[in-house]
Amino acid sequence: MRRSIIMCFLVSVTTPAFSQDAKEILQKAIDLMYGKKTYSIVTMTITKPTWSRTVSMKAWSIEPDYSIVYVTEPARDKGSVTLKRKNEVWNWLPSVQKTIKIPPSMMLASWMGSDFTNDDLVRQSSVIEDYSHKLLGEETIEGYDCYKVELIPNPDAGVVWGKIITWISKKGFMQLKEEFYDEDGILVRTMLGSKPKNFDGHLLPSYSEMIPHNKPGNKTSFETKELDFDVNITPEFFSIQNMGRVR
Repeated sequence: MRRSIIMCFLVSVTTPAFSQDAKEILQKAIDLMYGKKTYSIVTMTITKPTWSRTVSMKAWSIEPDYSIVYVTEPARDKGSVTLKRKNEVWNWLPSVQKTIKIPPSMMLASWMGSDFTNDDLVRQSSVIEDYSHKLLGEETIEGYDCYKVELIPNPDAGVVWGKIITWISKKGFMQLKEEFYDEDGILVRTMLGSKPKNFDGHLLPSYSEMIPHNKPGNKTSFETKELDFDVNITPEFFSIQNMGRVR
């Protein structure tokens, strides 16, 4: 979760040397964002034109294949769990003591009413394999000089987006902005990262916003309260049986 719960980015260009530079930028950003074994405490705020609600969560992950998100607040949602195991997503509903597997037809549905989808949970590891990459130039975001990188999906890739553009800081390789376009080249949503903070030796944005452009007045924000790297967990922790036991 953590992004976030939450997305990656960028790179490759026509000349081999330039392409290699772009791919290195991408890999460094991924390595920074996604530690091998992490534990985080995150607050998600979902904003609509007439209301908003805040959800507090704990999350454990072994990137890129496993994650568990446990809801701690509000009281009505406490105990709800989302499990990701490779390309599968499961939900545990404590009110009915039931585990539900998310079918392929629901992968583009909203995750917990937010502006993220179930597909976002399982696609974050494919940015290198499923896309070609191009370094477009440099821009300044949030006071940081950034690389601007374009991702175009490979012809045989089963991805959602027709194009992604991402901005990664030269200093620290933080992802500070990401734009998602559909197959017609229309901008669908924008992710913004800000308020960099040192988490366990990693400088990362502590606050992020996902803004859907086809839904005026809507946005989903994440604030990372705590993020620990290299925690003591194994793949066995991420089992369907464990969904009702995590706290």
